[in-house]
Amino acid sequence: MVTSGLSIKLFDFQEQAVIKLIDLTSKKDSKQTIIMKAPTGSGKTIILIDYVDTYLTNVSANTAFIWLCPGKGNLEDQSRDKMMKFAPGRITQNLFDALLNGFAPGCTTFINWELVTKRGNTAIRDSERKNLFDRIADAHRSGVEFIVIIDEEHSNNTAKAKSIIDAFSSKNIVRVSATSIENKRYEFFEIDEVDVINAGLITKALYVNEGVANNTEITDDYDYLLDLADAKRKAVADRYKDYGKNIRPLVLIQFPNGQPEIIAAVERKLESMGYTYDNGMVSKWMSEDKKDLPDNLTENDGIPAFLLMKQAISTGWDCPRAKILVKLREGMSESFEIQTIGRIRRMPEAKHYEDDLLDFCYVYTFDEKYKAGLLSNMDKAYETRRLFLKNKCKTFTLEKQIRDMDFNGLGEREVLNKIYDALVKKYKLTGSTADNRLRFMAAGYQFGDEIIGHALYGEYIRTDMLAESTTFYTTRKRVDTHKHGIDLLHSVDSIKSTIGMQTAKVKTILERLFRRGGSSYRKLLLLDTVEFFAFIINNEHKLKEEFREVTADMAHQLSIPVNPKKSIFRIPEQDFFKYDPGVKNEVEYLSNAYHEYTSGYATSLVRSTSEMLFEQYCEKQDDIEWVYKNGDTGQQYFSIVYLDSFNQWLFYADYIVMKKDGTVWIIETKGGEARGKDKNIDIHIENKYNAFKTYAKEHSLH
Repeated sequence: MVTSGLSIKLFDFQEQAVIKLIDLTSKKDSKQTIIMKAPTGSGKTIILIDYVDTYLTNVSANTAFIWLCPGKGNLEDQSRDKMMKFAPGRITQNLFDALLNGFAPGCTTFINWELVTKRGNTAIRDSERKNLFDRIADAHRSGVEFIVIIDEEHSNNTAKAKSIIDAFSSKNIVRVSATSIENKRYEFFEIDEVDVINAGLITKALYVNEGVANNTEITDDYDYLLDLADAKRKAVADRYKDYGKNIRPLVLIQFPNGQPEIIAAVERKLESMGYTYDNGMVSKWMSEDKKDLPDNLTENDGIPAFLLMKQAISTGWDCPRAKILVKLREGMSESFEIQTIGRIRRMPEAKHYEDDLLDFCYVYTFDEKYKAGLLSNMDKAYETRRLFLKNKCKTFTLEKQIRDMDFNGLGEREVLNKIYDALVKKYKLTGSTADNRLRFMAAGYQFGDEIIGHALYGEYIRTDMLAESTTFYTTRKRVDTHKHGIDLLHSVDSIKSTIGMQTAKVKTILERLFRRGGSSYRKLLLLDTVEFFAFIINNEHKLKEEFREVTADMAHQLSIPVNPKKSIFRIPEQDFFKYDPGVKNEVEYLSNAYHEYTSGYATSLVRSTSEMLFEQYCEKQDDIEWVYKNGDTGQQYFSIVYLDSFNQWLFYADYIVMKKDGTVWIIETKGGEARGKDKNIDIHIENKYNAFKTYAKEHSLH
């Protein structure tokens, strides 16, 4: 370890991070924004406090620091308290102090994002006090420089937030998060998670679903996972006692949406295990419902053994005794946000015990998809810029089509017939449901009375390894029609998205095709209720593809007359475009309908290859007056209606081109062929093309 200017010793990796921040914010040729990717548990608050202290001492005392924190978990108070503790000689204040006193050089102002971005807050409303923007202007007039620190920046990235940041006109912006990604627009450096592990600050590794066996039959997700978690909690607690430690491990139970009936079911399960709010063993922390949160909840000897929580607690909350995370599902298609794991990776005494049971943390979940976290727009490799239309394009009009709202698509019987005929033809089905079952099985359909799932398992050192893992166990859950009704609706809802029909109607069609009972008309299988639930849920993706193929089949195209509504399309006078800041040899595309449209808006980062090549082609032609790139969806863009087998949809062609002789071309670009293989991935292209040709003929367009 090395000694810093604070009343605490920094680890080597922390000091190196401070040196890097000082270097990047004091060099004149550095980019304005610096991104520090800091794993949860790396002590980023201590790093930032030491950075502020060192900068004011050694670089410029005429600087005011603005420390922006997410609105959840009172992080701005926690951070300010730490600064007062470890750098007591430094001036700190909150937003309300700043509104009264302004921004003095050498002062650090801790601001909760929600105070300045949430609708209705008085902090940025004109009042008898000078408002925030006035105080910023006062500081600028007196020569104060700003540096803005954005803590956990991904959790608040809105236009309003951007306007606040822009108002400071800061010399530098330092963004810190555990989930940032490298972006060439900014300076970027990363604290290695292994360095944080070696310092003893976080667990050596995390174990996912320890104790879950392959092909285990599970009756109830919640019961199964909570039993595993409690057994692990007890084992960890006993081991701490063996070492003479008064540390009570905490189990975090995370609900993605906080549905009341699911929370109630978990509370009943915990009560059956002897853990209740009344005996102090359970606490709840949800944005709208906080219950039995003792003052010592985050202390190592805190009483509660279980904390029920939502995403609100995923950032900026520090509880080193939290050891086990149970992530419950409220639907089949949720993603596990890896950043949440940071809540259980801290070591309670900032050291390892050289005992795997204590030096690991534990996750129990049946989520099948893992994602690194919420990437803000600032993390994306492109920028979004606003451009303005050239005057010569402002008078152009074209008739556009929108859906006929009086037409609701085909009825249930017509859709049933089309799906039935398509499946019979594809799989050579017969009147024998037993024979049909064998043919479906041969095509890869799953049958039975169990819902088949997949659970990640294994040991992971780096947190982000979870998103790349392919190590899954198979799980089996016996269908419970009461518990799994919501899963069935999720699957039906996914299937219905391909035909634009109400969920209830699609469910009826699926029951007519596959479920025992009712009319024998158009019946392909005779599944009992439990088998039907399992069949739809397990085969959701295959059934969705079957419906999609039927909708695209030209032989079944909708024959009922549809009368699209018509309106006048004008090119938007201003619009937002994705821009590639890494473009090389940038040139303006003079043929484009918008001012200052350059090759930076037409690179492989923001355009398909065919679009990029088409725009390059147009720029080289002498007979083109202008080129307009149409939007992909939205009422302000040019659209025509096309039909599939069931319904009407909107098609947004890629380009409108005006030639100098006054002829108008509407252009759709597609992938073409490579080595004889069709690169087009749009299954509806034939339906779109036919509507396209009809429209062009009616309006004398090309």
